[in-house]
Amino acid sequence: MQLNFRQSIQAVIASVLVMFFLVPSDLVAQKHVVSSADLQKEVTAASQSRQQNLKTVQEFLSTPIAEKAMKQAKIDPQQVQAAIPTLNDDELAQLAARANKGKADFAAGDIGQKELIWIILAVAVLVLIIVAVR
Repeated sequence: MQLNFRQSIQAVIASVLVMFFLVPSDLVAQKHVVSSADLQKEVTAASQSRQQNLKTVQEFLSTPIAEKAMKQAKIDPQQVQAAIPTLNDDELAQLAARANKGKADFAAGDIGQKELIWIILAVAVLVLIIVAVR
């Protein structure tokens, strides 16, 4: 009797070990919620969005009107341009949205050159303040 019980326990342990090593780990492991392809797409989209926002803000602040306005306000345009890439994605997105709105309003005639200059100076000052606070 003792021998049969011991053999039964060994058989159960052996069966568990065999199942543990033979069952594919994919069936046991939890599936990822996000696939690596989806994650790669999101990273690529975020990178492209950042590059577009960076380009928008840099172009907005590099126009002749912008450079003249910054120089008259004693703001170094080169310092502003150098600070733009150090902004995080959210800051860049907000400033790009403001720049796009200012350009669109100016093109539509909703604002004049004076208001556009104020928007340019506000964006330039925000860039410098955000970088200085870090």
